[in-house]
Amino acid sequence: MDVFYVSVDVGTGSVRAGLFTSDGCMVCTATCSLEMNQSEPHFYEQSSRNVWESTCSVVKEVVSGVKNREQIRGIGFDATCSLVALDGALSPVTVSLSGEDNWNIVVWMDHRAEVQAARINALSHPVLRNVGGKMSLEMQPPKLMWLKEHVYESCWKKARHFMDLPDFLTFKATGSLSRSMCSLVCKWGYQASEENGCYWDDSFWQSIGLQELVSDAYAAIGTDVKTPGQPCGQGLTVTAAEQLGLVAETAVACSMIDAHAGGLGSIGCNVDGDPFLNSLPLRCRLPVICGTSTCHMAISERSLFVPGVWGPYLSAMVPGFYTSEGGQSAAGKLLDHVIETHPAYGEVRDALQSTYVFSVCLVFCS
Repeated sequence: MDVFYVSVDVGTGSVRAGLFTSDGCMVCTATCSLEMNQSEPHFYEQSSRNVWESTCSVVKEVVSGVKNREQIRGIGFDATCSLVALDGALSPVTVSLSGEDNWNIVVWMDHRAEVQAARINALSHPVLRNVGGKMSLEMQPPKLMWLKEHVYESCWKKARHFMDLPDFLTFKATGSLSRSMCSLVCKWGYQASEENGCYWDDSFWQSIGLQELVSDAYAAIGTDVKTPGQPCGQGLTVTAAEQLGLVAETAVACSMIDAHAGGLGSIGCNVDGDPFLNSLPLRCRLPVICGTSTCHMAISERSLFVPGVWGPYLSAMVPGFYTSEGGQSAAGKLLDHVIETHPAYGEVRDALQSTYVFSVCLVFCS
């Protein structure tokens, strides 16, 4: 009996799912676009309901040709490092100035927390050593500060859970509130090293005015931490299985940030006909992941601190290895801007039916 696996990639503008054989051959794919709300300049918001509904749609499409769903042995998720807010009933809580609970995701590229990030960096806290000395305004601590300071009544006071979008997907699939080491060490200031173990640094959160997270024993941002690929919960819940078109208790892997999932796949590739390159250790390879942003990712067996480079992040991409990252956060978005402001953009867009062909043609013509 053939065995299959489902992979889900939630990007900035769309959700993609793929059906794969046990030896890694892709059988089919499906794509669904995502809603985006831009309520203010530099504010980007999404809906977790829309993300999950779109995820269910593409998964159902790719598995539609598999008559015996018992053949599908597992599903894995990656997504952008966007911030999801939920209340005590695990329902959406607004992150928007509009007050609409539908908009409960602060998208990774949202830049509302510039002032808060500057305040964090002025503290020179030891936690910043793991992010090259400065925390990006795209990371979660400054965004949490912004939510407390600007939407206290409509969001901060009501929210009981904050999580990265990859962790939201495994939660919806399994009911488990576990968090991925990948998300926590890269975007939340979670500390992890072979020398000192894994922990939240109380003094960091207290110093930035989010002492509530400490007094709540970090229940709001995660206490059950897993490395990418570990099993989540008891697999798919009955509800999630029905929504996805799969079988209950199908294995669900601990999630990853989308760039890191791409890095993992790239760093493990072999080059046909080149035994020398294939013999090089993983630490000698440098994946470059391109999407709305670009990211250069390297791994090492030991922690390497480099000013201006994010990391070292233990087990963020390859278990037991430290990941270091660099890149440009809006390189692909800039390309979109150049294309979409071209005088011929509307004419070409209307003339072409296939979104995929449209995108490729514009890139080659630009």
